[in-house]
Amino acid sequence: MTVATDEFRSVKDQRRMTLKEYLDYDDGTDTRYELVDGVLVEMGAESPLNPAIAMFLVFAFARLGVPEENLIIGHQVGVSSSRATARQPDLIVHSDESRAAIFDDGKLLRTGLSAPLLVVEVASNSISDKISRERDYDDKPVEYAARLIPEYWLIDPDRAWVMVGTLVSGTYQFVTFQGNDAIVSSTFPDLTLTAAQILKARR
Repeated sequence: MTVATDEFRSVKDQRRMTLKEYLDYDDGTDTRYELVDGVLVEMGAESPLNPAIAMFLVFAFARLGVPEENLIIGHQVGVSSSRATARQPDLIVHSDESRAAIFDDGKLLRTGLSAPLLVVEVASNSISDKISRERDYDDKPVEYAARLIPEYWLIDPDRAWVMVGTLVSGTYQFVTFQGNDAIVSSTFPDLTLTAAQILKARR
């Protein structure tokens, strides 16, 4: 997901929100927000390819036998860092426990609760937008690793690669896949997709 650069740069000038205020916030629009350092930050427009890739993966994981109710677009994950309080990945593959936990709460998979099996982020403007690139490549891997999420996928259409991070001793060890490389996932060893198939998302 993409945070608008101008909004991000003006974070220091905005009123801080508590997590409860953030979860209860409704401005009457369809605008999506993340809570960054206690400040509500509008998530900017993303490429139409981002949700297309997320939906392509939903069907791919469903074919593997992952329960459809565990494949979620739009859930938020609580994180503990100086950069953010909650993140909204492009796709979450829940464990049964993490799905139950978020539905019990209704809005957020809070810190301290069961971790999902996988979070997927589709980078936007990673070449031209330094802040967006640092968020996806630097901040989120640290935040998701602290949540003990076994895998973090970073899909970057601008760079034409899929990075699969596997949690090892508290940090993600990344392998980069391009073109006809077959994606290797320790969590989903039966997956039969190439990087090119994911990046094209059946266009």
